[in-house]
Amino acid sequence: MQPKRIALLSRDAALDKKAENPVILDVGKLTSVARYFVITHGNSDRHVKAIAENIIDTAKSKHLKVYHREGLEDGRWVLLDLGNVLVHVFYRETRDFYGLERLWGDAKKV
Repeated sequence: MQPKRIALLSRDAALDKKAENPVILDVGKLTSVARYFVITHGNSDRHVKAIAENIIDTAKSKHLKVYHREGLEDGRWVLLDLGNVLVHVFYRETRDFYGLERLWGDAKKV
């Protein structure tokens, strides 16, 4: 599956669990780490976990590999590595604090 479709699938899976303010950034020209970042947030640690788990389940149902997951136990900042797509699911205050959209401000929004 193409990276852009994976990013859109991840965003839609997050929205299925009422994720807030999802953003897809095309960072392919700015870094070799990934092609897209998907950034969103939930309003509690349980909400963050539910969003992340739904993205994982959706990816697996489409036979996509989740190469790494981090932060799922804490529910403050969950990072999911889907190859060319990195998904960041934040707790609201954590998202505001780290400001990835500002750090990657030169990236084009999809």
